[in-house]
Amino acid sequence: MRVTVRVPATSANLGPGFDTFGLALSIRNSGTVDTAADPGVSWAGEGAEELPSDGSDLVSRTMGAVADRMGERLPPLALHCENRIPLARGLGSSSAAIVLGVVLASSVLELGLEREPDSVFAIAADLEGHPDNVAPAVYGGFTIAVPDGPVLRLALHPDLRSVTLLVPPERVLTADARAALPDVVPLADAVYNLAHGAILVEALTRTPELLPLALRDRLHQDARLALAPKVRDNFQELQRDGVAVCVSGAGPSLLAFGSMDADPGRFGTTGILHAQVSDDGFTVDA
Repeated sequence: MRVTVRVPATSANLGPGFDTFGLALSIRNSGTVDTAADPGVSWAGEGAEELPSDGSDLVSRTMGAVADRMGERLPPLALHCENRIPLARGLGSSSAAIVLGVVLASSVLELGLEREPDSVFAIAADLEGHPDNVAPAVYGGFTIAVPDGPVLRLALHPDLRSVTLLVPPERVLTADARAALPDVVPLADAVYNLAHGAILVEALTRTPELLPLALRDRLHQDARLALAPKVRDNFQELQRDGVAVCVSGAGPSLLAFGSMDADPGRFGTTGILHAQVSDDGFTVDA
């Protein structure tokens, strides 16, 4: 058996939608398993020189976890992954790896989960620990994931199909970004995010001119930007220019709506990637 699965990059939170809102992007990682090839793990693209090839990587561990849950055993297989999503930059590389692992394991074991996106989401979100990146990786488009509840997928306004990603060279681990957040927030900040989250749904689906206002946040962005001061300076500069910008996921990457034309030297060593919003979540090529 030989099967290839592709999973999109994702941008979670989108400002005030902490741990809830997510967006699928056109950048994709792929993973191929071949049960007729010599067993082993290999990589190409992002992280190829640093990711383990001994089966301890996140894709392999996820495949093993799915097999254990189902009371099955994976056959010997070759796993080859081609990564296009930058690692530890807030673009959903770990969620992509987990969704890859769930769908690849299901395909190899003939569980049929790849035909049941809700089942893929339930397992992947449980393994990831929070649903905001997993939801768009599974369903595509703009998603709102409610903890212990449904995932709502809404149609994005057609003017918001293009995004610009500012991807700095420094990395921030999700665990460190979450550890930087306060355990308790003032009631006024919670109300602020509730109001802006509601406006954000309107902005993303019907009234895009509201985006610069709707993307404001008081729960997580300031704390995460403090971990990457140069990125914080870029973020503040873009806000002053009226750009609709937010921290992507746990950071330190930034997501700006629109095909922003930027002087390559304006943001120092930060790379600029242009992407489209992806209507598709994971796909399977048998």
